[in-house]
Amino acid sequence: MQKLVDKYKLLPHPEGGYYREVFRSGLKVSSAAAGAERDAATHIYYLLTRGDISRFHRVLHDEIWNFYEGDPLRLIKYDGETIREERISGAGDGFVCIMGAGIYQAAETSGEFSLIGCTVAPGFDFRDFSFLSDDKSASERIKTRHPEYARFIG
Repeated sequence: MQKLVDKYKLLPHPEGGYYREVFRSGLKVSSAAAGAERDAATHIYYLLTRGDISRFHRVLHDEIWNFYEGDPLRLIKYDGETIREERISGAGDGFVCIMGAGIYQAAETSGEFSLIGCTVAPGFDFRDFSFLSDDKSASERIKTRHPEYARFIG
């Protein structure tokens, strides 16, 4: 996997795995969710390798996950009550998964690695990002109601 990290110049991501931003729109839009101006869209390469997880987190805007290569990716959605899982792989699972604005999300590869692209619109800004672990009541709900997902809290 080091070859992919080197090839795409990926850096460690705070939620887990590796990433590099490859696009940030020069167009500015007003975000009602953020109450501020944001770039119209952003896109990153994102790599999860065996043993890595993307910890539960959310962003204020819609996020589109696209599968590029590797093993199927397991995506977990948590709306505060219900957990749903999706897989993307291109091999019968589809190439894309949509994460609605404000939904907690987590992920892991089902094999050696999954190389993904993530697009956020309006564009990603760390001010619009939070971990589930920052919300003690939501963290406790997962631990109590869905203990099999507790390892994704961080």
